Amino acid sequence: MTLAEIKEFLDEKADQYNRPFFIESDPIQIPRGFSAKEDREISGFLAATLAWGNRMVILRSTRWLLRLMDDQPFHFIRDASDAELSATSRFYHRTFNGEDALYFIRSLRNLYASHGGLEDVFTKGYQEDGTVWSALKRFRLAFLELSAPRHTFRHVPDVVSGSAAKRLNMFLRWMVRSDHRGVDLGLWKGIPSSALMLPLDIHTGNISRKLGILTRKQNDWKAVEEVTGVLRRFDTADPIKYDFALFGLGAFEKF
Repeated sequence: MTLAEIKEFLDEKADQYNRPFFIESDPIQIPRGFSAKEDREISGFLAATLAWGNRMVILRSTRWLLRLMDDQPFHFIRDASDAELSATSRFYHRTFNGEDALYFIRSLRNLYASHGGLEDVFTKGYQEDGTVWSALKRFRLAFLELSAPRHTFRHVPDVVSGSAAKRLNMFLRWMVRSDHRGVDLGLWKGIPSSALMLPLDIHTGNISRKLGILTRKQNDWKAVEEVTGVLRRFDTADPIKYDFALFGLGAFEKF
């Protein structure tokens, strides 16, 4: 297919999948279950962090963690006692264990108390040079500043080392992108949709290669830049709407 034909094909698929039915088994339904901005961004961040493996297991694990936080994530982050915080040490999801959960909650408390919250950290990073790469770099530095356990580092992607940062790019899509289709939340206004980067995973990567819009073999940050650059040629203002198309083709249609 020519680039024009690929664009037309992906436009159709993006329209097909960017609809509320998409979220029935998607982790984005977690933040959509809250109304307050801070609850949405905290629960969304935790859901995105745990988003690897079976979708039903991801949802079950995230709901368990939120129950340990009394289903009031912002209140818990801000006001929980040491004894209440320690209850989260029972949590686990694959390689993410209770010590990781406890650090994540303590670090989120620090972000809201000392850095203005998740939105401010990402937005200030973006404003450094107008890239999501800088936003992700600044976030990691701020998030790990409390002397995290060494094994916790694996759960906070490092774009400086070339990580594709799939889950954080997905989280940013949820928080930033808004097209009134009932999927993404569009809560944050300081980062434009045009700057977002593709949440590159096995599905979006494989389909991108089959279509010829990604040549790099590794799913790393250079691959994210390559494929997102092509998607920006298809839609400068909203390139990551094609995440729905690429993921749907891979996960649902086995294209």
